[in-house]
Parts: sequence; structure tokens; C-alpha cells
Amino acid sequence: MPVFTPIPHDDFVAAVHALAAAIRDAGWTPDFIIGIGRGGLAPAVYLSHATGLPMLSVDYSSQVDDFAEAPLVRLAERTRAGEKLLFIDDINDSGRTIAHIRGTLAAAGATAAVMRFATLIDNASSAERVDYRARTIDRRTMKDWFVFPWEAVAPSASIEQDAAEVPDRIA
Repeated sequence: MPVFTPIPHDDFVAAVHALAAAIRDAGWTPDFIIGIGRGGLAPAVYLSHATGLPMLSVDYSSQVDDFAEAPLVRLAERTRAGEKLLFIDDINDSGRTIAHIRGTLAAAGATAAVMRFATLIDNASSAERVDYRARTIDRRTMKDWFVFPWEAVAPSASIEQDAAEVPDRIA
């Protein structure tokens, strides 16, 4: 049985403030914050408010081309024009989502030097690295299934089903 670890709203807000401070301290200001749907949308909205920067979104989780792949092609064009983009997701777990986003952007001719990635939680043993994180875990030892505030409204059965879809991360 997985260990479900709720992330209290106050902890989530503190993580957003930590990301905003890290971005500010790095001296790098993106032109847009890009929320990676579904889990990165709420963090992107909060980070947009915390930094005063505009937000866009890519709905990767939907797997609907018009909302997942097509926006990445348009964002790649923007990077070639010199716009800086910060992509944000809730967790960098296996790295699969970030690898897909990076790969799609690269295939569309994006300029990698103007793109960065941020997550609330970063798995140190992930196949992908992020530029900014509020917290680091290591899935080799930390198997908890994190329940973010926006997920906490889902029925328990839905949360359990989500966790069961990736058993290697929680076992």
C-alpha cells in the first residue's frame, strides 16, 4: 500500500515563494512562465502572481495534439525570437514529461539556451534535471505519493488509481 503524503496549501505557497526567490536570485527573468498540464498549471498560476510574470500553458497530460504538441511548436518559434521561457511542473519524478517537452521543443528548432525548467519537487535520481526546485527527494529511498492541494479534492479512489499507474515509483 503506498504512503500518501499530503502537501498542505501553506507548504505549497512556501514552495512557490522559494521558486520565485531562486529565479530572482539567479538574475534570469523569463518572458513567460509555462505551466505543464495538468500538475504544473496551479504552480504556474501561483508563480505568475508571485513574480508578476505572464503565464501560458501546455496541456501535456491531455495527449490532445492541439493543446499539447502544437503549443510546443509555437513556443519553439518564440525561443528563436529570443524569448525566455520557464516551464514548471509539480514534480520531476521519472523525468519522462520533461524529456518529452525538451525533445519536442528541440525537434521544433527551439533555442535551448533561453529555456529553463522548475518543479516543486525534484527527484535527484530522475533521468532529467531541472534548473529550479523547491524541494529535492530521491525516489531510491522516498516512495511517498505526494498529494498536492489541487489533487486533494479528488476522491480517494482516484488518487489511489493515479498512484497505481506508476507502481515502480511507490514500491
